[in-house]
Amino acid sequence: MSNVRVATFAGPGAPPVIHEVPRPAVPRKAALIQIGACGVCGTDQHILKGHWPKPPPWPFTLGHEIGGVIVEKGAELTEDFMGKPLAVGSRVMIPPLMPCGSCYYCVHYPESANKCLTPVYYGRYLGFDKAPHLWGGWAEHVYVDLDMLPGTKIYRLPDDMPLRLGSLAEPMTSCLRAFNRATRAGGFRWGDTVVIQGSGPIGILAVAAAQEMGAGRVICVGAPEKPRLELARRFGAEATVDIGELTTPQARIDRVREIVGGFGADLVMDCSGHPSAGPEGIEFLRDGGTYVEMGQFTDAGAIETNWHRICTKDLNVLGSWAFTGNDLALGVDLLYRARTKYPWFDMQTLYPFDEDGVTRAVADAMAMRTVKSTIVPWPELLA
Repeated sequence: MSNVRVATFAGPGAPPVIHEVPRPAVPRKAALIQIGACGVCGTDQHILKGHWPKPPPWPFTLGHEIGGVIVEKGAELTEDFMGKPLAVGSRVMIPPLMPCGSCYYCVHYPESANKCLTPVYYGRYLGFDKAPHLWGGWAEHVYVDLDMLPGTKIYRLPDDMPLRLGSLAEPMTSCLRAFNRATRAGGFRWGDTVVIQGSGPIGILAVAAAQEMGAGRVICVGAPEKPRLELARRFGAEATVDIGELTTPQARIDRVREIVGGFGADLVMDCSGHPSAGPEGIEFLRDGGTYVEMGQFTDAGAIETNWHRICTKDLNVLGSWAFTGNDLALGVDLLYRARTKYPWFDMQTLYPFDEDGVTRAVADAMAMRTVKSTIVPWPELLA
C-alpha cells in the first residue's frame, strides 16, 4: 500500500512540514479524494498569523478550498449531500464547515445551520494525530468518512468542470449567501448599485456574484492595482478605487460618491477583513441602503465608530458568516454556468505541493502578490 504526502504546521509562524502516512483503508461510508487544487484562504493566513480566536489543534493540516476526484470509496457511499450519485472518478468538492444536522440551530433554524454547535471542520479543527491523518486540503489526498464524522458533506461537480474552478466553490458560496442575506432583508434588488470593499479573492468573487445576482453597477475599493484592482475590472467592476492612492477615508468616500452619483450606493459589502472598513463603508451608502459585513471572519480588532450614523442614515446592517449545507450547491452551479464568462483562472497562481511551494503560496498570499494562491498536488488532474 502506497503512502500519501500531507503538510502540517506546528503553530503560528512555523514552516510547513511534509509527512508521509500510509494510504488508509476505505470502509463502507468513506472515500479517499485525490486533490487537484486547493486554495490558500484568508482564514488560513489568519490562523498562521495566530489570529484565530479558537485554539487550533496544532499540528494539523490546513486547506479547505478543495477540488478533487474520488479514487476509492466504500460501497454504502452512493450519493452526495444533494442526492447526486457518486462513483470512483467523480469530481467533487468538500467544504470546511459542515453542520451536524442535529444540534439546536440545525434542527430549529436550518437557515442558520452555519452557526451549528457541533460542526465538522476539515482543514481547521481535525488534528494530524487523528488517524488516518488526512484532514485538510494541503495534501495529496483527503479522507472523508460519514461513520466517523456523520456531518461530513460531499458535493459532486459536473464531470467537465475543471478542478481549479471547483476549488473556488467554497469562497464563492460565502459571497452568494451574503447577497442572499441582503435580498431576504429587502436590501438588494435587481439593478442595484453595489460597492465591494476589498480586492482579494473574496472581493473579486463578490464582484462576479453581484453581477450574476442582478447588480446594475459594481465598484471595487481595494489595492494594489496589480494584480488585484486590474483583475476586478476584468471581472466586470466598472470602476475601482485604489486605497494606496487615496489614503484617507474622506478621499475614498468622495471618490466613491463621485463614481456612483446621486446619493450613494444601494449596497456595500465588506470583503476586506480590515476593521476600518465598516465606518467608511456606511458612508458610501445612500440613506436607507444596506451594509453587509462578511469580511471580518476573524477578530482583527475593534475600531471606534459612531452608531448615530447607522440610525440617522436608516441603514440595514447585516452580518454573514460562511454558509449552510444547502448553499454550497448554489456556488457550484454559479461557477459552472458562468465558467466561460469570467477569467477565473487568472485569479489563481499555482504552486507545487512541496515544502517550498506551500511556503511560497502562503507568503505570496500574505504579501498580496497573488489574488488566490492555489496549491496543486496533482498537476495532471488539471489537464
